[in-house]
Amino acid sequence: MQITAIIPTYNRYTLLKRAIKSILAQTQSVDEIIVVDDGSTDKTQQIQTDFPNVSYFYQKNRGVSSARNLGIHHAKSEWIAFLDSDDEWLPQKIEKQSILHQTKDKVLMSYTAETWIRDGKNVKIPKKYRKIGEDAFVENLSYCNIAPSSVMICKDLLLEMKCFDETLEVCEDYALWLKIASTHKIALLNEKLINKYAGHDEQLGFRKDMDIIRLQILQRLAKNIKDKSKTLLIENEIIAKIKAKQ
Repeated sequence: MQITAIIPTYNRYTLLKRAIKSILAQTQSVDEIIVVDDGSTDKTQQIQTDFPNVSYFYQKNRGVSSARNLGIHHAKSEWIAFLDSDDEWLPQKIEKQSILHQTKDKVLMSYTAETWIRDGKNVKIPKKYRKIGEDAFVENLSYCNIAPSSVMICKDLLLEMKCFDETLEVCEDYALWLKIASTHKIALLNEKLINKYAGHDEQLGFRKDMDIIRLQILQRLAKNIKDKSKTLLIENEIIAKIKAKQ
């Protein structure tokens, strides 16, 4: 299977180099690495010199969804593996996910567990974020429990789902994974195969209004979903989120 790694980035030159090196250190190589620079004003363009085999695309600042979608558009491979520029893959990440998809050829998306690192120290992951892997739809209703950096997905499925919603500044992954999980099986490879970093500037995942945005996403999803049992689950989650805000 052919795999394209896509890294969206904005003003993270040093961290971006770490992310790319983690791709190059894989026990199974990817076929293509795409970096989408979302309007950086630092030295990010120097990546073209540092890593001449990386495909580099620049766009004016339009957000992470737009950057990922541009990468998807240019990807030449059948499979996409995302990596945020502040995270890194462990060496066997691609090899082990490739084996999973070759074994379960009807599964078009998978994700892995992760290690959380904040300010250089490993962080104990709260119990509510533990990976279960039984039903990705149920397990992601309250919050997004699938890190983009852990995802491997068929490009055709992304195109079928119209990729990431560029109107969302945050929770774009939450919206897409739920949309996919409402109709497709998502497999968990329950091994810690990525390092997910926190504690540096410009992290969208720490915005205080995220649950309000999740509520809006759920309300929109409820109007479009056909599975009545899933609609009921969404409605119950909407009620719970509204009560929590009162």
